[in-house]
Amino acid sequence: MPWHAHLSLDYHHRAGRTAAHFTHDGPLRVLRSLYPEGPAICHHVLVHPPGGLVGGDTLDIQVHAGAGAHALVTTPGATRFYRSEGEPALQRTRLRLDAGARLEWLPLEAIAYNGCLARNQLELDLAPGAELLAWDITALGLPHAEAPWLRGEFLQHMEWPGRWLERGLIRANDASLLDGPLGLAGQRCLGSLVFACGSPLSRARREQVQEATHALLASHPQGPWCGVTSPNDHVLVLRGLAPLVEPLMQLWQQVWALWRRLLWEREAPLPRIWSM
Repeated sequence: MPWHAHLSLDYHHRAGRTAAHFTHDGPLRVLRSLYPEGPAICHHVLVHPPGGLVGGDTLDIQVHAGAGAHALVTTPGATRFYRSEGEPALQRTRLRLDAGARLEWLPLEAIAYNGCLARNQLELDLAPGAELLAWDITALGLPHAEAPWLRGEFLQHMEWPGRWLERGLIRANDASLLDGPLGLAGQRCLGSLVFACGSPLSRARREQVQEATHALLASHPQGPWCGVTSPNDHVLVLRGLAPLVEPLMQLWQQVWALWRRLLWEREAPLPRIWSM
């Protein structure tokens, strides 16, 4: 039988502290609230005990950050999309931020196993003054395990209606896309890192972040495979490719820390779960 799991996570801010309430149905939940940066920022680790999705499975995640709240959500491991015999597997995440809220959505990578039919959706809704740092990293196959991605498809959809849209369908038999110089050029890991702001960012602020990011990319071996853009005055996007997850994840963590300092004047202690 397929899994249909739902998690609703609601953050609120009161008296200098961000607290959370959550409800869940099925094998999807968060561990206890952590405060490594003090009471103003709540950290959570989202856990899916089965460890992966097969055909017909659905993970439905809804996160709401109330006015003034600041939360960071990550995962203890990769999201795995396993082989399907016909039905797609769906992970759907909705992030809604009220005025003045901050949210960091930083899950570890999604892995497309050979034969998977995967749908990975991220939907954003930001009120004026709300700010979001979020990333998405996808690995096609398991090169270290000599398990290439030869069959299946992966649909990636990320959208803030009216502001920003990234949607791409990757099929394992599309050699022009996977290996062509105008496609992934033989790379098997791709990622996006996004800063979204409910109120317009000034041109000076956007240019400052872009220039600092260019400098960081220039000093990193994976930098030539990456680029940062600002499609409008509400969004900054870093996109990149790599042969494996590790170099791209390392770079994304460095850029996340840089953007956190520049945009929020906060240091970026790495969640302990990332080092386990």
